[in-house]
Amino acid sequence: MSGVRMIEVAAADDGMRLDRWFRQHFPQVKQGQLQRMLRKGQVRVDGDKVAANRRIAAGETVRVPPLEAAVPKAAAQEAAADHDYVRSLVLYEDDDLIAINKPFGLPVQGGSKVTRHLDGMLDGLKGGKGDERPRLVHRLDKDTGGLMLLARSRLSAQHLTEAFRRHRILKDYWALTSGVPHPLEGTIDLAVEKSGEGMERVQADSEGKRAVTDYQVIESAGTKAAFVALRPYTGRTHQLRVHLSALGTPIAGDGKYGGEKARIEGVSRRMHLFCRQMTVPRKGKPPLVLTAPLTGHMQAAWSFFAFPDDIDTEWPER
Repeated sequence: MSGVRMIEVAAADDGMRLDRWFRQHFPQVKQGQLQRMLRKGQVRVDGDKVAANRRIAAGETVRVPPLEAAVPKAAAQEAAADHDYVRSLVLYEDDDLIAINKPFGLPVQGGSKVTRHLDGMLDGLKGGKGDERPRLVHRLDKDTGGLMLLARSRLSAQHLTEAFRRHRILKDYWALTSGVPHPLEGTIDLAVEKSGEGMERVQADSEGKRAVTDYQVIESAGTKAAFVALRPYTGRTHQLRVHLSALGTPIAGDGKYGGEKARIEGVSRRMHLFCRQMTVPRKGKPPLVLTAPLTGHMQAAWSFFAFPDDIDTEWPER
């Protein structure tokens, strides 16, 4: 049959479920479409009909039929456009990782009613060693923009995930706050805990998990707003948002934790939080320092207040 591909399972994919392997290599194919192809025997492993949850092994061969028949033309065109789009976000890449500048408003992963997300575009970044599909190793909120790292391979994903878990990768954020934090620099050591129905909200709680953030006010616009640099030393959900709200100076646009106080006249009502820089340790080499330029509504706010957008911040050693 013309267009059929026989793909050998790479060592990096050994032990992976077939449906997950498909999501990584052919994200345009939905789960229901894959199930239909499996029932019809169009997708096989080493010539055998299998189920979606079949664990594949390195060296086995996956039969992949012509996907144009399984994927509507419009969807295929949309996937191609997304591949071009995600490629335009790349700031840096090597054999181990890719750094992108994630736009505000782009979800990292899918969910309820979320069909367009970063994870679904990663096939457009394949390349390098083994031509593997890049992997997510950390997250940014949908409404947060800036620097994100992607792993080139399963092995590099393990190393980066461990580095994030042990807080060896230093992350610097920029935020626009409503009001000016006092003192102008310091450390916020305030435990946080998830709360609310569905645990969708985080609040300061002395019985929660410890959360530590260093901060510096770089510049202020009177008492109205401030450009604040932040370095979290723990990775709690919504940590920076909760910490700045606890100081009485919520992030501009963060209605969830700041309410009406988070609104600043003259700037966008979207949240003003941006991952500016990461320092990544490398064995036998100097640390890799990656920086993302401001984009979107934060770039507009910096112009509005005439804040500098090219500063380097020094932090106390820990």
